Amino acid sequence: MTKLSIKKAAVLGAGVMGAQIAAHLANANIPVLLFDLPAKEGPKNAIVQKALDGMKKLQPAPFASKSVMKYIDAANYDDDLEALKDCDLIIEAIAERMDWKSDLYAKISPFLNENAVVASNTSGLSINELSHALPENIRHNFCGIHFFNPPRYMNLVEIIPTKTTSTKVVDALESWLVSRLGKGVVRAFDTPNFVANRIGVFSMLAVMHHTQAFDLGFDVVDALTGPSIGRPKSATYRTADIVGLDVMAHATKTMRDTLPNDPWHKHFNPPVWIEKLIEMGALGQKTKVGIFKKVGKDIMVLDLKAQDYRPSNAVVADEVAAILKIKNPSEKFAALRASNHPHAQFLWAIFRDVFHYAAVQLENIADNARDLDFAIRWGFGWVQGPFEIWQSAGWKAIAQAISEDIATGKTLSDTPLPAWVNDGRDGVHTPEGSWSAHSNSYVPRSSLDVYKRQIFKEPLLGENAKTPEASGETLYENEGVRLWRLPEVDNGIGIISIKTKMHAIGDEVLDGVIEAVKFAEANLDGVVMWHEAPFAVGANLKKVTEAIEQNRFDILAAMVEKFQRASQALKYSQVPVVTAVQGMALGGGCEFVMHATKRVIALESYIGLVEAGVGLIPAGGGCKEFAIRAADWAAKSATPGELMNFIQPVFTNIAMAKVSTSALEAIEMGFAKDTDTILFNAHETLHVAIKEARAIADANYIPPLKARGIVVAGRGGVASLEMILMNMLKGGMISEHDYRVAKYAAIALCGGDIEGGSLVDEEWLLIQERTLFVELLKNPLTQARIKHTLETGKPLRN
Repeated sequence: MTKLSIKKAAVLGAGVMGAQIAAHLANANIPVLLFDLPAKEGPKNAIVQKALDGMKKLQPAPFASKSVMKYIDAANYDDDLEALKDCDLIIEAIAERMDWKSDLYAKISPFLNENAVVASNTSGLSINELSHALPENIRHNFCGIHFFNPPRYMNLVEIIPTKTTSTKVVDALESWLVSRLGKGVVRAFDTPNFVANRIGVFSMLAVMHHTQAFDLGFDVVDALTGPSIGRPKSATYRTADIVGLDVMAHATKTMRDTLPNDPWHKHFNPPVWIEKLIEMGALGQKTKVGIFKKVGKDIMVLDLKAQDYRPSNAVVADEVAAILKIKNPSEKFAALRASNHPHAQFLWAIFRDVFHYAAVQLENIADNARDLDFAIRWGFGWVQGPFEIWQSAGWKAIAQAISEDIATGKTLSDTPLPAWVNDGRDGVHTPEGSWSAHSNSYVPRSSLDVYKRQIFKEPLLGENAKTPEASGETLYENEGVRLWRLPEVDNGIGIISIKTKMHAIGDEVLDGVIEAVKFAEANLDGVVMWHEAPFAVGANLKKVTEAIEQNRFDILAAMVEKFQRASQALKYSQVPVVTAVQGMALGGGCEFVMHATKRVIALESYIGLVEAGVGLIPAGGGCKEFAIRAADWAAKSATPGELMNFIQPVFTNIAMAKVSTSALEAIEMGFAKDTDTILFNAHETLHVAIKEARAIADANYIPPLKARGIVVAGRGGVASLEMILMNMLKGGMISEHDYRVAKYAAIALCGGDIEGGSLVDEEWLLIQERTLFVELLKNPLTQARIKHTLETGKPLRN
């Protein structure tokens, strides 16, 4: 098996994980049978149907678009096992009980296609033991496949082969997971809790231990263990609430029951207060009360001394906050160790203990240090894995400090560091590979073909991996844009990359795009607009504010006109322009995307015309493009009166500054087209976009003719949209300025203050949106919105 072709899949178990795994398979347009027990009353598939109905309301949404729900069919174990014969992939995701899983395997075995891949989504049970419940002719196709919750959004999937799993099956499954489902795959050994949960749960237990040891509040610990140390905003205790205190207790119990010889075994117990919360049914987010709870708008935190909840008001000591801002990791860790402040001592203790544990257990749980670091990054959301942090802070100095703390009894275990830690190395990640304590060697990255689709792989400290900035041949460059190419990939396809912070679009970017397109037309076969996420967050509001303060609206009008010229340059380029999108493409970024010849979009892309949020309308050609598409759509329907059926939902999206929550939604909202390419792995966007640009160029690309004879809705269309706005205004849903901004958007979309059915050209539409945009810029209420957004990062309702 060199390639895995999944035409149909089955998921056994419609609980939280099973249902969401099925949803993500549906996102990838894979037909799925979602199984569960037959209901005792009513329709037999009622349990599955309830799970599907529940997912419609979940946030974040498991479905990239509700339209993909059609790919899931409900099934039950009494009536539908015969259908398993048509499935190429079966994922079991029932409760974590070995006996229940074994019984289910015995039940389904007669109906399995012997070529199908069968996998368990267990989070910690022995995969080898589970395999014994399957017939021998199936076992070579069986393994563990551990998704993290929620499956759509969490990058990590652990594959756990058994002693009899075919290597070809594992290779094919990894390739499929990486490219088709967009996952970061780590191969784990068959040990309890595998890699990510083994280290991640231990890390949380260490934090809980030291919380008590240093007498800190849960909110203070979360303030210390969040983004300031490269971990998620949910930090530690909020993460426990999100995961579920019962789920965390189960993961801890798995370690306690199955790892009796682990030197840290005595710490594999959740604190007594967690057990009491579980007894009370306070399980965290799913029960709306756990370590934290919300009372009105106030966030309350459990106070163990008071045996009650109090307002969360965490403050990190100024001394420690200053240490955490030190950019040099070696200096930062030295300062933490030297400080006598409890916050600093706490941080050193939790880092030290996870370094210690990871070093001792590396040989037992993972093939190499890279897999362990990626598992924690992808599964727990750390910016760097434990070994990366250790290596960046000075491997030898940290190793010595850990050994000193072991000797003085400060660590959670007196187990010495492994000999390999102190054999003269400066770290575990090197250009030749990452250290494997299992094989006593440095292991390079996987050579599977699927990773060749990732021109720039996810970087790892110490590898000296190539970066976009240091790669390729620069063809043109200014302050805002670099045009370059990768001769080893395709010498005839250029890459336009925006260089500004968050890829905000100002004069330098607009000049750069216009010049880069001119260069490409003269010297290249096509271009791709690509850079790492975000794609672009819109216009540079800081420069807009500076011009407003100087009362230079002439400069702003010229900038808007230049923005339109840049968009038009992308649309009418003599060579194809493909935008490769990942992350946010907002405002002007969305307009660049809309004007391209074609789009290659990562599934998790968030695209929208958000100008209304700062009191403006799209003026880089966004309104113009939708007006043209409305006319094209109406022409196809042979009913010009159908214009408003297209314009009204577009108007709502613009007026409400709506953003797609996926690439699929971007197509539904009109920001992309159904002929565009959607990828689940963002690391593949550049590779595929270059291939797309080459294919279009080789097909003798002819740019579109400039649009003319565009039928517009005119005054009548504006009046229709104003009726919607009037109702919203009277209902208190929008302010008077919201009304004004939305009306201007309506005028631009409907072609201006002219008769409905009039024929106009593109330039007319561009003038409308440009004029209206500048008028709004002169309005003090819009100016206040822009200023507030710059200062706070949040929209202002005025």
